[in-house]
Amino acid sequence: MQCGQNIRSYQLHIFLEETATIVVGKLGVFTFPPGSYIYTGSARRNIEARVARHLKAKKPLRWHIDYLLAHVRCRMLKVSLSVDSECDLNQSTPGVILIPRFGSTDCSSHCGSHLKYLGL
Repeated sequence: MQCGQNIRSYQLHIFLEETATIVVGKLGVFTFPPGSYIYTGSARRNIEARVARHLKAKKPLRWHIDYLLAHVRCRMLKVSLSVDSECDLNQSTPGVILIPRFGSTDCSSHCGSHLKYLGL
């Protein structure tokens, strides 16, 4: 993956095959319905390494998204990159917030969540 310096954020397009109850670190226990999700993220530096980490099957669970991606019935469909800021990209993405504060505990733009559910 080649990223220019103008790449500021990324989106992970995810599909969950069946309902899953997942402990998401300190955020809590949540039930995720099956279907498509989009997670929006960024990295202060080296966005390529951050995305590559998300693509790894085995890794320490550090960020909220790691807990969802670690589920056996979760598949990453694609990754898209953007020149938009993380919050601008997230706010322009359709979908429903199922889990408040997911991936956005440090968000100052009032996104509500950086994980959106698109349905089946």
